[in-house]
Amino acid sequence: MKQYRLTVSSPDGNIYQGDVVALYVRGCEGDLAVLAGHVPFVTALKPCDVRIELEDCSEIKGYTEGGILSVATDGVTLLSSSFKMI
Repeated sequence: MKQYRLTVSSPDGNIYQGDVVALYVRGCEGDLAVLAGHVPFVTALKPCDVRIELEDCSEIKGYTEGGILSVATDGVTLLSSSFKMI
C-alpha cells in the first residue's frame, strides 16, 4: 500500500513522525480513515482512540483528548493538547 508522512504533535513536542499506511481517528462529524492520496482537509478531533497502521502491518495505538487533524498533499498532522500512547 502507498504511504504518507504523519506527524503527531502535542505541546511537549513531536510524539510520532514517520511514514504510515493509514490513520484512524474520530472527527467532529464521525470516524475517519486517512489513506495516502486523501483529499486535503482540516477538522477538529473529538476525544478518541487513535490507530496508526504501518507498512509492515504493525499498529501504533494511542488516545487523544481532542485536537486538530490537517490532511495536506505533502503529509498529515495531528495536533493534540494531550496524546498518550497505549
